[in-house]
Amino acid sequence: MDERRRDKRIPVDIWIEAEEGDDLYLQRAANLSVGGAYFAQTVPTQVGTTVKLRFELPGEPDAIRCAGEIVSAAEKTLGMGVRFVDLADADRERIEKLIARIGVEP
Repeated sequence: MDERRRDKRIPVDIWIEAEEGDDLYLQRAANLSVGGAYFAQTVPTQVGTTVKLRFELPGEPDAIRCAGEIVSAAEKTLGMGVRFVDLADADRERIEKLIARIGVEP
């Protein structure tokens, strides 16, 4: 299995703030795992770029903040994958609970 996809993923429709230097982008995530997310319908950023991320899980008011690294970028379409770099253990548990509650994407 591809290393980027070793974690269970769920389909989501959430906004994630991605900050790179002085630029702040709102990215729509199409799927989520404890390892990262996939931003759909976005102009890809260069693979290897590090961004600061902030997002809320459905039904939860407290934001998750962590760094992310762009690990894949679509060449002919819009979209990119981001890996969570320094996700706190408590936030990892929150994502795991969400995945268990919603189910696993095939």
